[in-house]
Amino acid sequence: QVRLMESGGGSVQAGGSLRLSCSPSDRTRDMAWYRQAPNSACEVVSRISSDGTASYADSVKGRFTVSQDNADATFSLQMNNLKPEDTGRYFCAAGGPVSVAGRICTAYRIFGSWGQGTQVTVFS
Repeated sequence: QVRLMESGGGSVQAGGSLRLSCSPSDRTRDMAWYRQAPNSACEVVSRISSDGTASYADSVKGRFTVSQDNADATFSLQMNNLKPEDTGRYFCAAGGPVSVAGRICTAYRIFGSWGQGTQVTVFS
């Protein structure tokens, strides 16, 4: 099972930017970023499917950009114009669920391979 390590989280003022990175132990595809906000269900923020198609949650379209490096398969999420509602723990996963419904992110860890997550805090 591929191992994933996230980095790049932190605290930033609203309107600022952060870049999250996810380093896989092996080259892998079908990767996604999930977000666990306080007192909320897990959300699929963005993914790149196995055919290379990128998709985004409506809440982040136009602000976030997902990418995967062809050389080392590092999976990244560039987050611009951050808002307080973007606060949460961000997880990357390979082969994770395409959609999630009503549960916390850790409940989905049985599907695919997940990193430990990185915290993003956006203050106003």
